[in-house]
Amino acid sequence: MRFDEFLAGLPAGIQLFSLLQSNPALLKLMATIMGAAPRLAAIITRRPHVFDGLLDPALLTELPDRAYLSARLAAFIEGDRAYEDVLDRLRIFASEQKFLIGVRLLAGSIDPARAGRAFSDLADLTIEAALHAVIAEFALRHGRIAGARVALLGMGKLGSRELTAGSDVDLILLYDHDADAEESDGDKPLAPSHYYTRMTQRLIAAVSAPTAEGVLYELDLRLRPSGNKGPVATHVDAFKKYQRQDAWTWEHMALARARAVGGDAELCAEVEEDVAVVLAQPRDGTKVKAKASEMRALIEKEKPPRDLWDIKLIPGGLIDLEFIAQVAVITGAIEPGRRATATADVLARLAPQFAVADVRQELCDAWRLYMALTQMIRLCLTGEFQRDDVPPGLSDLLLAVTDLPDFGVLEAHLKETSRKVRKDFDLLLRAGAPISRA
Repeated sequence: MRFDEFLAGLPAGIQLFSLLQSNPALLKLMATIMGAAPRLAAIITRRPHVFDGLLDPALLTELPDRAYLSARLAAFIEGDRAYEDVLDRLRIFASEQKFLIGVRLLAGSIDPARAGRAFSDLADLTIEAALHAVIAEFALRHGRIAGARVALLGMGKLGSRELTAGSDVDLILLYDHDADAEESDGDKPLAPSHYYTRMTQRLIAAVSAPTAEGVLYELDLRLRPSGNKGPVATHVDAFKKYQRQDAWTWEHMALARARAVGGDAELCAEVEEDVAVVLAQPRDGTKVKAKASEMRALIEKEKPPRDLWDIKLIPGGLIDLEFIAQVAVITGAIEPGRRATATADVLARLAPQFAVADVRQELCDAWRLYMALTQMIRLCLTGEFQRDDVPPGLSDLLLAVTDLPDFGVLEAHLKETSRKVRKDFDLLLRAGAPISRA
């Protein structure tokens, strides 16, 4: 039925069956998309022109890294375009590239971790392009503020470069301007705080409002200072003061994944530097671990997992690993080196006094398993994973990406992995002592 819908939407003149007959690999890929990945099948049915990307002989050999995506995006939106046209083209570009990154993951030409980085780079680039479009459009009516600078801080899975095909995006918008600037210089001048509040609301609409080309990303700004009660845009000095004086432990844990993803380069560098300073502040490790344990228990109580396949929420699931990594970062329990926001990188650098080598390896192995399953499931399905209603093709993909022989073995491995992670979580964050398997 999905293939029939795809055929119905194809432009006249595409000799599809000739193409499939002469290209068995393409036929196999199409069968996988239609049989295993309803999310991708829906994209190719709604946007038949993305099929052209499947015909590119370099598709499975070109890596969708940041430079590749940036060059493609620049070519796609170049020229003097109307504001609405830019926003539509960003949606088209993001949808197509998500599809093609997903196809590479399905075909095994990139692994789940690289897919996460590619999805995140795509979000960085398209949201920053939307920001530039919004700044220019907003200035037409309201002018500019002297010394104005904006930085976007990516949080959550965007900050850690672990987005999936279905992720929404956590952002904080920070701004700065000359100290004596009182209002913008346009036909309808606005005071700085009002100016940036309105501009951020415009950015949210530019990214999240549905157009004929769909939505670019669902945005979540709840991680900003004071959450939903606070202003949508925050002056950089207020952000720094808040993080030093008023932020809760969970906010510093969230900050462990923060990464500047767009805006003024100097302000981005300044914010990154300040985040590093805040994270390095001395803290009582025992208290931090106790707070993290309390938060995890509260999440478990208020959002219990549906079943074993609720990989984020199960005891010993993704949240346990993320909490371990974040606590390690803010208590200085990682080996020295360049600041890491990715959970996998942090787990690999856990200090020996925090977790010994065999525990570190166990946590890294668990992360790889969870990332492989999560990336593939979110790529293929738009809704929840239903154990009793898994497309057969998806079962095969999950076994391929985890290198396991059958679904029963996969479930047993998932259960055993989560049991080990929960044991490690309890020992690392609830007992707080260095541990060994000896």
